[in-house]
Amino acid sequence: MSAHSHEIEEGLSFQPRFDAAGLVTCVATDAATGDVLMVAHMNEEALRKTIATGEAWYFSRSRNALWRKGETSGQTQRVIEMRTDCDQDAVWIRVEQIGAACHTGRRSCFYRKVEGEGGGAKLVFADAARLFDPDAVYKK
Repeated sequence: MSAHSHEIEEGLSFQPRFDAAGLVTCVATDAATGDVLMVAHMNEEALRKTIATGEAWYFSRSRNALWRKGETSGQTQRVIEMRTDCDQDAVWIRVEQIGAACHTGRRSCFYRKVEGEGGGAKLVFADAARLFDPDAVYKK
């Protein structure tokens, strides 16, 4: 193990490793239940703002823009704890979720189960109740 690898894996200096697009993957879970709410990306600015404000900030790849969770919907995430993985290329935030985490109006972005069927796969709704109407919230 190189000295650099040892520092990344065992050291106490936060040195996030951004990918070629300048992003790290972020997994957000409910601090109370442990449920996975969403997976998104953070650039350096989103990570810095999340740490500074205690609110979740992300980088939208589709919009190529920084956004604060809940800035449009009011469905905010207060960060309780942030961790990084062994090679510091992903972060995990435990959050207090206000309302729904998913832009579809659902509590979690993971509202469908994958079920195998005769060598294929299909999706089945699970915990898919909407907490808000996305068409009413995200006016295009």
